[in-house]
Amino acid sequence: AATAPRIPSTRLALHHFDTSYGLHLGALWPSVRAGLLCEQKYGALLNNFAAADHVPQELELLNATDFISEAPQKAQQWQQGAAVGEETTGCQEGSGEGRTVMQAEMVTQAEMSPPLCTSKIKCYTFPRGDITRFRPARPDALGLLDYYLMDAASLLPVLALNVQPDDFVLDLCAAPGGKTLALLQTGFCGHLAANDISVSRTKRLHQILHSYVPKEVRDTVSVTSYDGRDWDQVKGGTFHKVLVDVPCTTDRHSAMEEDNNIFHKRRTKERQMLPMLQLQLLMAGILAARPGGAVVYSTCSLSPLQNECVVE
Repeated sequence: AATAPRIPSTRLALHHFDTSYGLHLGALWPSVRAGLLCEQKYGALLNNFAAADHVPQELELLNATDFISEAPQKAQQWQQGAAVGEETTGCQEGSGEGRTVMQAEMVTQAEMSPPLCTSKIKCYTFPRGDITRFRPARPDALGLLDYYLMDAASLLPVLALNVQPDDFVLDLCAAPGGKTLALLQTGFCGHLAANDISVSRTKRLHQILHSYVPKEVRDTVSVTSYDGRDWDQVKGGTFHKVLVDVPCTTDRHSAMEEDNNIFHKRRTKERQMLPMLQLQLLMAGILAARPGGAVVYSTCSLSPLQNECVVE
């Protein structure tokens, strides 16, 4: 054992993904695999609290666009394209093409009346195939940074939460803080509770809040380090909106980075127990919501065991 070559965790992760996702996604897997192994592209989440009115124009000159404001138009184009496909193929509702049309119609209907919070959140991305890097964020006169670089897909759970004015919001697994910051950008949170079990990660969350958010807004945020599974024992049934962005295999990181890789052999048991942990966190999030409230569950994984199976 001491002399046997050590298999990198990234290779173990990719072998696992090839086996499970290849079966689950079929013909889609090669392109998804390539996406996982490509260099990560970031979005620039504009900071509404900073005096940075010049930033949108600066980013647009670089050919970056606000993907959130473009979403309704793209959904409409998708629906039109799918409808043409239905007319030319004569597909039935039960076929794959029929499901595509139905999905397109559902998305477009949702986009026709987009969540109120989307008018407040702006995130700029470069076009597909453009790997230009954003410049580092810069402080304004008061020291608040003008934008936050994050994976643009991380905004989707925040948009799905559809925060309304004066909502009490819980971000159950908040660190390092990108989604918490995005929730604050809506300007709608009557109170925001940001929790993460890791004290070191909540320190990073505090740093982000101090770098991007003025004190009067930070005072509406409570940052805690409870075990999220026990949250209902702290404040059960009190929140209008709950975001449960659970720990997961973090597929891109697992396929690309050796550091802190959950596919390391020492973390096998931890990885196997992830769906149970995720289920417990989701249950705690549901119990934290008041009657009539909404819960959004999200991961950074393609695994059905960590997504559909947990929700079911």
